[in-house]
Amino acid sequence: METPVSQARLILASGSPRRRELLAYFGLPFAVVPSDAEENASGSGLERVAALARLKGAEVFQKYPSLPVLSADTLVCLDDQVLGKPLGEADAFRMLTLLSGRWHSVYTGVCLRTPDGRIRERVETTRVKFRYASPGEIVRYVNTGEPMDKAGAYAMQEIGGIFVERIEGSPTNVIGLPLAAVATLLQAAGILPGDEVTQ
Repeated sequence: METPVSQARLILASGSPRRRELLAYFGLPFAVVPSDAEENASGSGLERVAALARLKGAEVFQKYPSLPVLSADTLVCLDDQVLGKPLGEADAFRMLTLLSGRWHSVYTGVCLRTPDGRIRERVETTRVKFRYASPGEIVRYVNTGEPMDKAGAYAMQEIGGIFVERIEGSPTNVIGLPLAAVATLLQAAGILPGDEVTQ
């Protein structure tokens, strides 16, 4: 559940509403402090999400070194092309046209920094198959505005789910926070989901 920093056991270094909703499933009191880190990284999609998750977490951890900080970054990759958030409607149309009828990969890097100086990291990969979508369908979807702040220009858990034919891997990874991977990191750090006992 989302709380002020003074009551939190964890900080989520992301302003994403989807990540906030997913992290709330654990029942841990957490505060949201979006990172102001510049999102500049090079390399493959896998390398970029790992580097960006680390950068985001480091920036927020400097402000709150007494609390664990969880950060994440998600990218969509088609072959060797990295598809981030679209620059506008034409870019969203271009990305969705590229994805139509094809498999692509969704990578999310997750980083957990703890006050003891430890950094625990995971990169999760999910394969997603789009059905063929006509140009008219794509235009209608772009006109909803939904693709504008989404990596790869779609949201599987919302209207964009109409394009998703099949997935291999974590569904929540495609939404932006792979829950099983996050649970593993939290448990390794002793921040066990559901470990609070009510007296």
